[in-house]
Amino acid sequence: MPKNIGVPKNIGMPGTNSAPGFRDYPDHILTLEPVVGSLRVEAFGQTIAETVAAIWLRESRYVPAIYVPRGDVRFGLLRDSETTTYCPFKGTASYWSLQIGDDFSGDAVWGYNNPYDEVAGLADRVAFYPDRVGAILLDGQSLQTP
Repeated sequence: MPKNIGVPKNIGMPGTNSAPGFRDYPDHILTLEPVVGSLRVEAFGQTIAETVAAIWLRESRYVPAIYVPRGDVRFGLLRDSETTTYCPFKGTASYWSLQIGDDFSGDAVWGYNNPYDEVAGLADRVAFYPDRVGAILLDGQSLQTP
């Protein structure tokens, strides 16, 4: 079942890692839910990730993203990037680029090393930009982000 994160209860409480974005935008909705089936991510003829434990992140006014457990990703095919971005609802994102032989796709993967409490389910997971990998397949069928 989806977990509607909604407005957090611990904003401003000492000792929490609460997302500051909810103070200014209390109606902002984040929902985490499981992806049902087997998910595979491919690029440059290689399987980059394969899992049955992916989750959807659905967020107000944004295209949904699929997050995969880091343990199900072939990190040997990724290169650390210097790119970081900040989201007041999720935290600071780190990025990785795909490097397979001479083939390169910059900043194709991102994840939150220390996500805010409201999205703690994103810890130890990464997401892939669909336009920077070859394919995202669910049960062998090409998956278009809903």
